Amino acid sequence: MGKSSLHVLKGLDLEIKEGEFISIMGASGSGKSTLLNILGLLDTHDAGTYHLNDQIIENLNEKKAAILRNKFLGFIFQSFNLITYKNALENVALPLYYQGMKRSERNKKAMQYLDNVGLKDWAHHLPNELSGGQKQRVAVARALVGNPKVILADEPTGALDSETSAGVMKLLRQINDEGMTLIVITHEEDIAEMSDRIIRLKDGVIVSDQKVKKVKVKS
Repeated sequence: MGKSSLHVLKGLDLEIKEGEFISIMGASGSGKSTLLNILGLLDTHDAGTYHLNDQIIENLNEKKAAILRNKFLGFIFQSFNLITYKNALENVALPLYYQGMKRSERNKKAMQYLDNVGLKDWAHHLPNELSGGQKQRVAVARALVGNPKVILADEPTGALDSETSAGVMKLLRQINDEGMTLIVITHEEDIAEMSDRIIRLKDGVIVSDQKVKKVKVKS
């Protein structure tokens, strides 16, 4: 703001390996969203280094950043961020449009991904005709359709009830089991416990980085 600056993240040292399922937690103002924005190439870091897929990220203009986002990253948001005047199929197909794929091919692939999340029969419905859980499943399909290496999810269950949240997290777990790297920001402990590793931020610093202990249920 003017000549003043706000130091949000303070000397983070973080490595996320391919195939991990990470939750990032922290109070409002702890730096979660800033960290996610940097990881997602939506914001730039002022110091230090960031490597994505063994590629150093620096001095990117918006065009280069957009190309890398489209190639490596998929995004899921709390508010779904669906285009209201496009149906579910068109929303899912949108990233493929920016990849230059022909309409018939992108619609075929988008339908496949809608089918994967159980929404094939809702392909031609507008967002206002879908429930919250269905909207988030459309958003998941849209994030996956471009075959990204990493999914970044910002409070993906924040607008959903507990039962629907569990269903979305189960879907994300299935995606992770297939080898996809997932990074989820959440303020809900039960949601974070569904991941494999929880990173907690406080005032821009990592205060803990722990693996989630899985309880084995005897049959």
